[in-house]
Amino acid sequence: MPAKKIYIIGAGPGGLAAAMLLAGNGYQVEVFEKQPYLGGRTSALKRDGYTFDRGPTFLSMPYILSELFESVGINMNDYLQLIELDPMYQLKFPEYSFFPSRNIELTYQQIKSLFPGNEEGYIRFMRDTEKKMNVLMPILQNRHSSLLDYGRWRTLRALPSLSLHQSLYQVLSSYFQDENLKIGFTFQSKYLGMSPWECPGAFSILSFMEHKYGVFHPRGGLNQIPEALAKVTREFGGKIHLNTGVKKILTNNRVVKGIELDNGEKLACDELIINADFAHAMTTLLDDELKHYSKNKLEKKEYSCSTFMIYAGVKKEFELPHHTIVFSRDYKKNVEEITKTKTMSDDPSIYIQNGSATDSSLAPKGKSSMYLLAPVPNNFSLLDWEEHKEEFRDLVYEQIETKTDFKNLRSYVETEEIITPLDWENNHAVYKGATFNLSHRLKQMMYYRPHNQFQELKHCWLVGGGTHPGSGLPTIFESARITANLLMDADKGVRRIK
Repeated sequence: MPAKKIYIIGAGPGGLAAAMLLAGNGYQVEVFEKQPYLGGRTSALKRDGYTFDRGPTFLSMPYILSELFESVGINMNDYLQLIELDPMYQLKFPEYSFFPSRNIELTYQQIKSLFPGNEEGYIRFMRDTEKKMNVLMPILQNRHSSLLDYGRWRTLRALPSLSLHQSLYQVLSSYFQDENLKIGFTFQSKYLGMSPWECPGAFSILSFMEHKYGVFHPRGGLNQIPEALAKVTREFGGKIHLNTGVKKILTNNRVVKGIELDNGEKLACDELIINADFAHAMTTLLDDELKHYSKNKLEKKEYSCSTFMIYAGVKKEFELPHHTIVFSRDYKKNVEEITKTKTMSDDPSIYIQNGSATDSSLAPKGKSSMYLLAPVPNNFSLLDWEEHKEEFRDLVYEQIETKTDFKNLRSYVETEEIITPLDWENNHAVYKGATFNLSHRLKQMMYYRPHNQFQELKHCWLVGGGTHPGSGLPTIFESARITANLLMDADKGVRRIK
């Protein structure tokens, strides 16, 4: 029998990882991407000789990605050159800076110096969270398509580690007394677009993952990951169509039959994988009124925050860290402005990537590619970003120039692009500009998150941040592995991807 024909909507990292896994196992795979570039939010933005990552800039747990390549007989290192960053990043507080390292002894000594009395808490945190990680990973790496999954031993064993009645901030408070140190181990909740005061305590594994496995930069940027996945997919015979948007998912009695392209062409397939932003896809690509994910119900779900982005090519080299996180003076107030009151902050926290400090390929000689990100409310806020864009841009630069050693940064800018929450929604198909997808409250995780084998439509599958296990590159890669295994299990007799 001929191999099944599988279509994938969206050439983001999840869709391309699934494409590689399935093409490597003999399926006919075709990926349809409406943009002229690969990667979705994990793509390259190129301007005047500068290269920027459009979205993610942190890579942790690279072994997960390596395992996906290995499962189809490929060595990841033949396609990607990973550079470990040590220290991992600079955490810039008003009075001092903290430079966490994967070297436990170095971090211990820094904590002892900056936060005396908290250093033993760090050792306990690393020891306890490694145990937590060991019992949580089987949950994150397995499907959750039935409530019966909660009765499995792997889930029951993990229950004590889920910290069901504690927030991330509360969990870290059991290890540290210093408020800034707590923030230094909880800011990773921003990777999920959430507040550490609301993020489930189970996500203490996020900071542990960095401290245990390190933070990496692929030469050329994280955009090189989808490029590598696409290259291997093509080597296995898969096809990737850029500038080819999908207008509609074709169904009959809730059974997927194929897709209709923006040009009106209709194509039939055996299976469909959706890698597009989940809520955007459900509200724009389907005529069916879904039971659990209708437009009305999707609007009532909880979503992550958004991001205000500045990509600046500057005529200066800064001998400063690759990653810097600048915390507002009242971090909790800033987080509440983003997630609760949904208002524009006058003292935002800001993330700075100075990638050229590590990777000279990102900018012309003597210059730097600067990536500036401020977490902001999503578009449920109804903020008029067109009116406030220039004002907020100036505020971001002012905060950086005042609080860091990137002095007079604006005076060196020679090319610049800005993406606001409205741009994320209108130009990049991100529902309500929520760049980290559905929030990760417990009521929207595991079984209660859209299933990898989509429960609303037959022959339909999901990958990416909108399905289990959730947002963030390592979990998105796991979603691709789960979905590919589910699809092959349903097809019977095909080996599972380890």
